[in-house]
Amino acid sequence: MTTAAPSEKPLLRQALRARRAAVPEAVRERAGRTIERLALRRRLLRRGWRIGFYVPTKGEVDCLPLLNRALWMGAHCYLPILPPRAGGWHGGRRLWFSRLGGLPWHWSVNRYGIPEYDHQPSRLRIGWLQVVFLPMLGFDDAGYRMGMGGGYYDASLAYLRRRRHWRKPLRVGLAFEAQRVERLPHDPWDIPVDLVITEARVYDCRQGRRAGTGT
Repeated sequence: MTTAAPSEKPLLRQALRARRAAVPEAVRERAGRTIERLALRRRLLRRGWRIGFYVPTKGEVDCLPLLNRALWMGAHCYLPILPPRAGGWHGGRRLWFSRLGGLPWHWSVNRYGIPEYDHQPSRLRIGWLQVVFLPMLGFDDAGYRMGMGGGYYDASLAYLRRRRHWRKPLRVGLAFEAQRVERLPHDPWDIPVDLVITEARVYDCRQGRRAGTGT
């Protein structure tokens, strides 16, 4: 593990991107099934729950085994949709989530080259999900997450900084063990995840924050 200062954030993002790309194919193939098993053990997939997933790209952990199991179990599965280009931090970057299934629907490719699924009548904001699985470049034990730099999840979850009781959704990062660092630089607007699941184990980051590892 490594420790990073805020000024090192761009270099750290580059290093973590290379580290994730270097994960062996055998580990990648094993990770999806192991993460599915660990998520089931934690009872994160339940019939009737609204659960957010993502379409894996650029070396991200494959969450499709998890998604397929959730569909089989009768969960309502959602995928993120980027907002149109707009100014402002919150309004311009808040994600929509669209439920898989139903008519009419269509697939498209967003401005980052990521496939998006849109069933417009089912669109909702992230706060109406019970669980959301997030991709990441890196993470620490307090749940601070380094993404690709767009800030969409942090903007979408910004309401949590003002809430004490409504804490949905449960935020679960998916990563490889190679992406773990001792401490990530973070800003006041960063929203940490609650759990991280890797091909090796589940990290309960809420315990890490209580222990003060993220301060």
